[in-house]
Amino acid sequence: MTPSFDVVIIGGGQAGGEVAAGLRARRYSGSVLLVTDEEHLPYSRPPLSKAYLRGLVSADDLLLRPARFYAEHDITVRTSARVVSLDPDAGALVLDDGERVAWKKVVLATGGRPRRLPETVLPPSDNVHYVRTLADVDRLRATRIDGASFVVVGGGYVGLEIASVLARLGARITLVEAADRLLARVTSPVMSEYFLRLHRSEGVDVRVSTSVRSFRRSSEGRVVEVEVDDGSVISTDEVLVGIGMIPNTELAEAAGIAVDNGIVVDRYGRTRADGVYAIGDVANVVDAGAPGRRLESMPNAAAHARVVADHIVGTALPHTDAPWFWSDQYDLKLQAAGTFQGADEVVVRGDPATTSVCALYLADGLLRGVDAIGRPVDYAAARKILNRGGRIDPDTLAEGRPLAAL
Repeated sequence: MTPSFDVVIIGGGQAGGEVAAGLRARRYSGSVLLVTDEEHLPYSRPPLSKAYLRGLVSADDLLLRPARFYAEHDITVRTSARVVSLDPDAGALVLDDGERVAWKKVVLATGGRPRRLPETVLPPSDNVHYVRTLADVDRLRATRIDGASFVVVGGGYVGLEIASVLARLGARITLVEAADRLLARVTSPVMSEYFLRLHRSEGVDVRVSTSVRSFRRSSEGRVVEVEVDDGSVISTDEVLVGIGMIPNTELAEAAGIAVDNGIVVDRYGRTRADGVYAIGDVANVVDAGAPGRRLESMPNAAAHARVVADHIVGTALPHTDAPWFWSDQYDLKLQAAGTFQGADEVVVRGDPATTSVCALYLADGLLRGVDAIGRPVDYAAARKILNRGGRIDPDTLAEGRPLAAL
């Protein structure tokens, strides 16, 4: 007989794990199946490049919930299993072992995978690393780090976070970024310059406006040198590439579900196929004619999970708060919310030369985003302002007046 479930969740990351738990928290009594192609139960990814890489927490510590939770709440979990096809019209899917599963509703929480350099440029090797999963970090941890040399390609959050951990573990780091500043897609020049100074002060050789020309390999296939476009050659023991993520949309696309920089959904996480939702890193929210928004962050995944769980149980409330996230580098925590994109004015509170600085981004008098380091009160107040909206006189944001007064 074909097994049948009321809800099938495809993906075992933050989004998938949270929607499964969220359904039971809302007293949903239908049958629930969660399918993940990893061998682990749903776990949190942000600590992978931080505490887990440093060896401060174990794999069990990363689990969103212990194994007994799923048994106690009657959630069926299939690990090391992959969905190979999805048929929205028939309400069915097929697993990689050939089993067919029927469903009434399905939640696509398929996440993404690291963007890789073409194999013609950088073939797979035992000293080439891309980081996304627990297994990826286990492989990185198995290498010699203390005293080893690393070339990190990419100056986004992943590259910078891992570089900060490797540097503190005794590695010698050269970080190469093709753009003219770090974090160019996600923050302002003032914060880019802040992190450039920070990493250089920790001994990282940061090279912006620098592209890789070639990877030179030994007879065994290991990368031993990296040539960059100024003609210089960097000797290395290991290479780590962090140049972004590609959303895993193939399953949806093959099923005829609309895809555009992710799986297209409305504010409730619904795709255009009846009974099919998408959440987390893979979901591109396009609603009421607004431009799409696909975010890669743990808070966004958790928020999507809450919205979809609410919708399935009939208490639908869209997520409306400004997106937020954080980044840990060395001993500092960046707290960010909203966006700097489209800002026509930047107001800086604090001193960018210290560990207490806050950048506020405005567009036509509206607060659009905030980046804060060492200023949690400013950050909390700015998030409230972002969520409430309203025009602000930039002079009132200057240093010396509490943001909470606004």
